[in-house]
Amino acid sequence: MLQTSESARIEPAELARAQQVAAGIARSFDAKMVGQSRLKESLLVGLLTGGHILLESVPGLAKTTAAQTVAEALSAEFRRIQCTPDLLPSDIVGTQIYDAAKGTFVTQLGPVHANIVLLDEINRSSAKTQSAMLEAMQERQTSIGGQEYRLPSPFLVLATQNPIEQEGTYQLPEAQMDRFMLKDVLDYPSPAEEAEIIRRIDAGIFTQEQKPAAAASLDAVVQAQGVVKRIYIDPAIVDYIVGLVYVTRNAGQYIDPRLAGFIDFGASPRASIAFSQAARAVALLHGRDHVIPEDVKSLAHRVLRHRIILNFEAVAGQVPVETVIDAVVAAVQTP
Repeated sequence: MLQTSESARIEPAELARAQQVAAGIARSFDAKMVGQSRLKESLLVGLLTGGHILLESVPGLAKTTAAQTVAEALSAEFRRIQCTPDLLPSDIVGTQIYDAAKGTFVTQLGPVHANIVLLDEINRSSAKTQSAMLEAMQERQTSIGGQEYRLPSPFLVLATQNPIEQEGTYQLPEAQMDRFMLKDVLDYPSPAEEAEIIRRIDAGIFTQEQKPAAAASLDAVVQAQGVVKRIYIDPAIVDYIVGLVYVTRNAGQYIDPRLAGFIDFGASPRASIAFSQAARAVALLHGRDHVIPEDVKSLAHRVLRHRIILNFEAVAGQVPVETVIDAVVAAVQTP
């Protein structure tokens, strides 16, 4: 068993319990959702690491259903916030309301005080509102009337963006996007998957009044998060992660000059942190107590696509950021 110390050792029973938690949530996801296996993994990685997820897709690809399904699997508190230009920070974090009967102000907590929060179309809210939400994500607390209120644990935010409708939106600044651990881009279902969706709707799976039994408890998820933190990551793999991120900042020395010329800015150290944390969760999902290079590679697109900033020439030439990421991965030797 690969470990650094006795205190960090993960007992087989611990690993098995944590994996059972993840497997139970995955089964609940598969019972309601069709396809979307990468989204399932991203949600599990976010839940097991405490990281947040940015989702980009056209409407109708079951982002809300996916978030609700995970919440139901844990009997967790779920809140959906529809972002609009007139949404205020207090609408998210909460505010103080004057109680005339008592002659005092009463604190009313906002919808962000939930275990799983879906921020629908985050780019439709103003920069001030986006900042308030992202502060809550980073600090795991809100401040109302000079008093701090801790957010519940576990706490997972899924923010969505619609790539086809930009009128009336506020672009999410790169520094704020960097705070999302992963960015996933959802694809349309295959014809067979779409037919299965219709069959499940006809069978009433999405309209059942009785909620299924919880697959795991919130305490079990918190315990699984503790196990993930102790998953072993070899120094050689840490060097591999740092190498990938380094190449994004110095691409001209390592990849095709044409592709390197499309990069304005490379990834920040948050990318390395996201790689190491998310790779540990992926290792757990595969039943391992140690990270392997393939865990890191499987996350490359999701960790880097919102952190590598391409220039106008790349946008005009419709060069996908994934093409640049693939070149970066190919340029760094696998340990």
